[in-house]
Amino acid sequence: MTETLIGLDIGGTKTHGVRFEDGMPVQNTITGSANVQNVSREAASAYLAELFTHIGYGDVRQVYVGAGGIDTDDDAAALTALIAAFAPRADITIVHDSRLLLAAGRVSTGAAVIAGTGSAVWGRNALGEESRAGGWGYLLGDEGSGYWLGREAVRHSLARMNQGHEPDLLTRELLAACDVDHPNRLIALFHSAGSGRRYWAHHARVVVDAAEAGHHPSQMMLDQAGQDLAGMTVQTLTRLGIAGPVVLGGGLGTHARRLQAAFREGLAREGITDVRIVDQDPVFGVIQLAAEHQADLS
Repeated sequence: MTETLIGLDIGGTKTHGVRFEDGMPVQNTITGSANVQNVSREAASAYLAELFTHIGYGDVRQVYVGAGGIDTDDDAAALTALIAAFAPRADITIVHDSRLLLAAGRVSTGAAVIAGTGSAVWGRNALGEESRAGGWGYLLGDEGSGYWLGREAVRHSLARMNQGHEPDLLTRELLAACDVDHPNRLIALFHSAGSGRRYWAHHARVVVDAAEAGHHPSQMMLDQAGQDLAGMTVQTLTRLGIAGPVVLGGGLGTHARRLQAAFREGLAREGITDVRIVDQDPVFGVIQLAAEHQADLS
């Protein structure tokens, strides 16, 4: 009898779903974010319906979900109820997406660092003790995230405007990406209902591109992002009494090389050298999570 498992990675901008049969991926699709902290329950349900239509309903017995913003039992219960509508006979396991990332790094202990739309660090030691840092959301933190970087680009551009300077490379590229003709227009755009955290996280790429082109302030922003992420990671590892390994993921974490370098440097100063950039989509970590769960039950 075929063992069917659905893995879901629900991030701030998208939901990645994979159907596994006997441990092998057979269907794979991406839809919009089903994270109810970012979209309405109706929108989340619609995206899940689209996803399950692509990867199939069938006789699903297990669903493993990694999702950002899962901080309480109520958070997990709300998401479980949405998913149960599409997999009513399945055992549904909800974990924070950073735990999914650690498993995608092919380790069961250490620290997982997400630098995506938001940012967070989650760790676990051999005793099963867990610790977290960050993950407070964009209004309270999310340092080193795509949103943080996009917001810093706006702040940089407005500061130059206030000082009477002409737009520099970063500001020119940001204005073009936002389709506005003057830095002053960034203020209204930033506060408008149509440009939420996903919008500004997407514009982090403008900073990455400017940094690669030699723009010094953009390089400093990426350095600061890497240092902030390293600081949260050190906090987590120290509380757990371990020195790694560390798995870095998220869209920004896996693609911004300067951020990666600053992150490694910040950790190396604390004697932490086992740092890995995740090399597969986090959703594929559900196979390891399922195996760990089964071992815990044995």
